Amino acid sequence: MLDLFHSALHVLAQLGDAAQTGANAAGGAVSSAVDAASSVAETASAATGAAASAVAGVVGTPPLPNADQGGVLHFISQSDVVGKSLFGILIVMSLVSWYLIFVKSFTNFRTRRRTHKFLREFWASSSLEQVENEIATHGATEPFAHVTSHAIHAQKHHAKYGAIKLEEKGSTGAFVTRTIRKVIDEETAKLENGLTVLASIGSTAPFVGLFGTVWGVYHALVGIGLSVDGVTINRIAGPVGEALIMTGLGLAVAIPAVLAYNGFVRGNRVYLASLDAFAHDLYTFLSTGQQVFEWNGKGRRVALAASKGE
Repeated sequence: MLDLFHSALHVLAQLGDAAQTGANAAGGAVSSAVDAASSVAETASAATGAAASAVAGVVGTPPLPNADQGGVLHFISQSDVVGKSLFGILIVMSLVSWYLIFVKSFTNFRTRRRTHKFLREFWASSSLEQVENEIATHGATEPFAHVTSHAIHAQKHHAKYGAIKLEEKGSTGAFVTRTIRKVIDEETAKLENGLTVLASIGSTAPFVGLFGTVWGVYHALVGIGLSVDGVTINRIAGPVGEALIMTGLGLAVAIPAVLAYNGFVRGNRVYLASLDAFAHDLYTFLSTGQQVFEWNGKGRRVALAASKGE
């Protein structure tokens, strides 16, 4: 009986060993299958990435934009000698125009302020000798003082020496009139100094920009015609951007120059009209010793009859 029991235990032990061996074998097979599946997934992912890269290369997807691309200097750097020369010309035009605008604005402001001061002192003086002494002391620093100084000197010279030279022929009034007109013409030329440059810049800058536009479009068309692998945005973006920049730069140079030119011409016209009116009053005062008009504190001519309430 005991032998039978030991034989049964021995058989059960062998069956347990066989079951453990089979479980280990099954676990190894499952692990191998999982590793194989993971390797297949990695291979498929790599193949998908390679295919996507190949498709992007065929379609011609543009690269990611760079922070340095798209600016004005970027497009100018891609242009040829003609484009860069036009860009330099427009920059020089802009610098010259702004220089003239600032200089002439400051000069006109200073001249008008000195003019108002001189007119107050002139009509407040008691005699022409006092005016002449003031001009000799402080100098003739503006057009009204120049006209007054030359007119007084012309009258005294002609009254003392007479018509010595051919340009002094005629009466004293005619000689003083010619002297005043000559000084006014000289002052007009001084006031108009630099306006020709502003007018030239304002009229030619748009055409320089237009030429740059035509040149940029021409390069864009040439690039399209020579392309054998299809038209891409990178091939035409540079020339077209250069063309648009030249157009905008030409307008940016021309508009301030034209506006400043019109403003200076208008200011000079009003100022010269005041100078001409003062010259008539000065001539009347030198000829008769009396003035037909007087100047108020704002630099305006007021009739004496109206000012006195007559």
